[in-house]
Amino acid sequence: MSDNKVTNNNMTTSIEGRDLVMERIFDGQRDLVFKAFSNSEHLAGWWGPSGWQTENREFNFKPDGVWHYCMRCTDENQGEFYGQESWGKAVYQEIIVPEKIVLTDMFADEEGNAAAGMPVTLVTLTFVEHEGKTKLIMRSRFASAEGLKQVMGMGIVQGCASQFYRLDDLLKNISRGSNKV
Repeated sequence: MSDNKVTNNNMTTSIEGRDLVMERIFDGQRDLVFKAFSNSEHLAGWWGPSGWQTENREFNFKPDGVWHYCMRCTDENQGEFYGQESWGKAVYQEIIVPEKIVLTDMFADEEGNAAAGMPVTLVTLTFVEHEGKTKLIMRSRFASAEGLKQVMGMGIVQGCASQFYRLDDLLKNISRGSNKV
């Protein structure tokens, strides 16, 4: 793993020690992009890779609040992944509207217990105004280089790129007024 930046699928990715940093510019005002992360309905509408649907089991967007969710593969073309579930849980640490969200992210089970053997990540999302658009900087800090390597091998960069395309679509729909914020 290197500290070099790689740009692919409109997203710039770099590894800085045990941090994975992903940056992407979205065609939407900062408050709108922030709401896509802070509104349960909007988040469920785009979170997860293409072909997966997200159900929010619990969503309390406040410091110490919990977001417990399940992603299910609904795309028959994804072969062995079709029908699979992936549970996750986040605990919000800090929220500065519309600038920053800090959360602890983990793989979980259906009851919200952290999955054994899987890394827990401190994620800082920073929303920056950028020429009428929004630059999202997502910094994921892992407890160890091994944890970072583990999720890199699971395709975290490809998964984020895919879900960010879904976020693009949601922002277009909201901007057209078909899905009011």
